[in-house]
Amino acid sequence: MAYNTNLVNKVREYLAEIQDIEIEEKEMFGVLNFMVNRKTCICVSGENLMLRFDPNLQEELSERKGYETMLMKGKAYKGYCYINPDGFKDKKDFDYFINVCLAYNKVSKISKKRTTDR
Repeated sequence: MAYNTNLVNKVREYLAEIQDIEIEEKEMFGVLNFMVNRKTCICVSGENLMLRFDPNLQEELSERKGYETMLMKGKAYKGYCYINPDGFKDKKDFDYFINVCLAYNKVSKISKKRTTDR
């Protein structure tokens, strides 16, 4: 799936303004993943933002405009969701979602690298 380069640039510009964070961009699973301090923070998937957030905010976020549940193997994936363009048309909404991800990034753990023994 191709991702919206205008949206990518908008996220990139927002993150570039924040001091004292390390940003890395990775293409994974058809999305562009913005890694902040070596952890998945926010992604661009097609026309949507894909958020990684505190799972305790799931209900609150689900009530926001543009929210779409992220499903994995038919089940809701807690701590992740999609926000379609209707949800971030306004700058204040876009800023809100990015900041939700950044707040969780500060306390989330770095995923352990998987090793395969064969």
